[in-house]
Amino acid sequence: MNTAFPPFIKFLLIANVAVFVVENLFLAGLSYGGTRLDLLLMQWFALMPIDDGFLPWQLVSYQFMHGSIGHLFFNMLALWMFGMELEHLWGTKRFAMYYVLSGIAAGATHIVISMLMGNGAPTVGASGSIMGVLLAFGLTFPTRPVMMFPIFFPIPARIFVLLYAGLDLVMGLMNTSDGVAHFAHLGGALGGWLLLKFGAPLFRLADRQHTSMPRGLRDDDAIDVDYRDVPRRSVQYDYQPHVITPAPPPVRTSTPTRFVVDGESITQEAIDEILDKISQAGYHSLTEHEKRILFEVSRQI
Repeated sequence: MNTAFPPFIKFLLIANVAVFVVENLFLAGLSYGGTRLDLLLMQWFALMPIDDGFLPWQLVSYQFMHGSIGHLFFNMLALWMFGMELEHLWGTKRFAMYYVLSGIAAGATHIVISMLMGNGAPTVGASGSIMGVLLAFGLTFPTRPVMMFPIFFPIPARIFVLLYAGLDLVMGLMNTSDGVAHFAHLGGALGGWLLLKFGAPLFRLADRQHTSMPRGLRDDDAIDVDYRDVPRRSVQYDYQPHVITPAPPPVRTSTPTRFVVDGESITQEAIDEILDKISQAGYHSLTEHEKRILFEVSRQI
């Protein structure tokens, strides 16, 4: 069953809040060997400049650290708003892979640009990863109305993404001292786009690992297949010179099928009805039984 907090989104929310609480409440004011523990945590796990303490794992760990409660709140709000539906659509493993790799691309871009521009400072925050998520949302649901600070009226998701990316580009080129890693945001969006364009082998690997797990360990509600591969009866046309006349719609009858879901024989007509329902009202209009049929049929192809 789809929930408001799918597994990886829930993990990210808990982990980011926990790290912020530990750093700012439990470690604040404590020291070890004359060094403040919160600063030591920053030194080891924030994204440091390449010539000033960079460590490879920082490309992942910096994504779980935030500089202020406002920074944390707006990042987690955006993650939940835009990531929830993607995780339900892609599946947890595919979404987790996309999120982390987008964040790594954001961090790598920030390091390179900082070296070229001659400035650098410790960098924290999930903004790069979330920019990748925002890009994926805009490409997946381009006409979905979106309203979020600082835009207080609904606009299509694709326009929302373009506005945010354009603002980051302008602010980054102006080299403002606003304390925001604008090129990290752009790097996250670029990394996300490259993953969507060329990352199919990685996603297929995640899918194979997902389907090879025992049933009790799988998230059966995570639909991570391409429904364009589901067989569907094509429309027949009767061709005459200079005239193309569509044949009357075929009468649906119970036809044999090689698909069986939970012991139930699934006819081609049943598959067509589910796909028609998606076309008319969207994937989320399906019942849990229909989602289950679609998922199992896709796996049996």
